[in-house]
Amino acid sequence: MFCTGIENSNPTINHGRTRVDQMESCHFYERWREDFAIVKDMGIGFLRFGPPIHRTLLGPGRYDWSFADETFAEIRRLKLVPIVDLCHFGVPDWLGNFQNPDFPEQFEAYALAFAKRFPWVQLYTPVNEMFICATFSARNGWWNEQETSDTSYVTAIKHIVKANVLAMQAILTVRPDAIFIQSESSEYFHAENPAAIGPAEHLNSLRFLPLDLNYGRRVDSEVYEFLLDNGMSREEYRFFLVHRLKQHCIMGNDYYETNEHRVCADGTIRPAGEVFGYDEITRQYFDRYRLPVMHTETNHNEGPSGQEAVNWLWKEWANVLRVRNNGVPIVGFTWYSLTDQVDWDTTLRETNGRVNPLGLFDLDRKIRNVGVAYRQLIQDWRNVLPTQSLCLTVPVVMPGEAGDVHAETQIDRAREIAHSEDAQPSTQAS
Repeated sequence: MFCTGIENSNPTINHGRTRVDQMESCHFYERWREDFAIVKDMGIGFLRFGPPIHRTLLGPGRYDWSFADETFAEIRRLKLVPIVDLCHFGVPDWLGNFQNPDFPEQFEAYALAFAKRFPWVQLYTPVNEMFICATFSARNGWWNEQETSDTSYVTAIKHIVKANVLAMQAILTVRPDAIFIQSESSEYFHAENPAAIGPAEHLNSLRFLPLDLNYGRRVDSEVYEFLLDNGMSREEYRFFLVHRLKQHCIMGNDYYETNEHRVCADGTIRPAGEVFGYDEITRQYFDRYRLPVMHTETNHNEGPSGQEAVNWLWKEWANVLRVRNNGVPIVGFTWYSLTDQVDWDTTLRETNGRVNPLGLFDLDRKIRNVGVAYRQLIQDWRNVLPTQSLCLTVPVVMPGEAGDVHAETQIDRAREIAHSEDAQPSTQAS
């Protein structure tokens, strides 16, 4: 699956007073038809995209589907396959932030309502980058609640992951063959010196926490104590162990130059740049969860020569091929996003209006060098990879096929599997 995405981050800053809406900053609301058309013209078949939650979820049981109706109708007409991103770093003002205990159930209802309105949609990322969302909002103090304590961090984690689990369950009641692609940041923390080994090991355990809870994998004893010491009850922890949704999931992982960190003895962190790279870190995550993998995000600044992003694309694609050749079932690759982004150079903490040249296209919708390179990469590889491994073709029902005999057969088979799972006792990894 060759993929790109529409950047739909929408956290709040300034203690909730300012909404940072990347769809607005990148002029998507005015140019969405043009954007979908260039995705199609690029030969990209899959698109990470979702309606802006803060404009769609107006209150408990209250929705404005007008924009979603228009955009998803066009996606279906163009026969693009959406990977629907329902929550991307922000919540509506009336929900406040991720400290709100009402968020999981309200998000569950929202996901169910979306699935019922668009039953032809099969692929979902319910909550994007759960680790980053909780870290930036409730540990670094940058977004949304802008908290910095361990307690606020654990609270955000348990609400975000519970929301993701409840949303998956809700969507499966409508679409039993739904596939969930967890777009999750793949991280590593390097100890700078021997005194930093302890802090680095703790951080390397926490990097897995959202996915451990999401997939019902028991955390290690140190992390379990950390959770209990910072507000998670035993009953809340057990919630994550009783759901068997892993078999519906692809482990989507994101990798940027900023995903590896140097840890000092006092626990402070600074950038490490690319040390291990996507191949090694993906192997670590795959060894832990044993799920099919999709590279769900990467990008790079175009750079002064105009070739830095092209070189990064080549390097990431080489890593994807190495992952695949080493026996990891990898099913897709994504350059994120379609267009340049705005103010990510300050991780959306400031509204400077500074354009970051990270997209396949600039904000005038003129193709960048990396866009030309990605289009060529797709042309070169799209017919090679399926013939080498037909087994790694994701069982996607194309939008235009929804409702036909094949689609209904696949849904019936998925329903049978789900019912057989319900009848079996849960087995948990130790």
